[in-house]
Amino acid sequence: MILYLHGFRSSPKSFKARVVQKALDDAGRAHELICPQLPASPKEAIALCLLLAERHAPDNLAIIGSSLGGFYATWLAERLGVRAVLLNPSVNPLKNLEHHVGVTTAWHSSEPFEFRREYIDELAALRVATITRPERYFLVAATGDEVLDYRDMVAHYGGARQHVIDGSDHAISEFPQYVDDVIAFCSQARPAQ
Repeated sequence: MILYLHGFRSSPKSFKARVVQKALDDAGRAHELICPQLPASPKEAIALCLLLAERHAPDNLAIIGSSLGGFYATWLAERLGVRAVLLNPSVNPLKNLEHHVGVTTAWHSSEPFEFRREYIDELAALRVATITRPERYFLVAATGDEVLDYRDMVAHYGGARQHVIDGSDHAISEFPQYVDDVIAFCSQARPAQ
């Protein structure tokens, strides 16, 4: 099973989530994807992820996380001992999300989206200072990411498999070129403990 975690203000309708879904559909593996709508609260988002993962982890689960979903995926990979693919992940959302406190809308909906000040503390509680098993991780980072600095990603996931794209953007517009490698990494045998 693959648990796909979207980014901040995003949804299961995001570009990369749809690319992963199509690739799995094309391979006859559509049933292997879990792609929930994550709550705005990081504490609630992690609780939902743990609930969805508990039936499959650690032997039959990998996680793909994009942006803030990559931050969550890292915490979950450390907690559950599973593989994680990180797509332009947020390494330290505390420094990026402070100015997003308030009400806005999600990217794929006109529904109000509220990011509360207490969510900053919830994020702080989930921060992984150093990954423990680099072989569990595959980083896909773009030097042209206009939202996050790819150098932070490369440093944070040192020792992990890394594919640094020269240029591109935060959305990784050419993600269909990389989805097969992402799914293959997720499908590999669980690393020895």
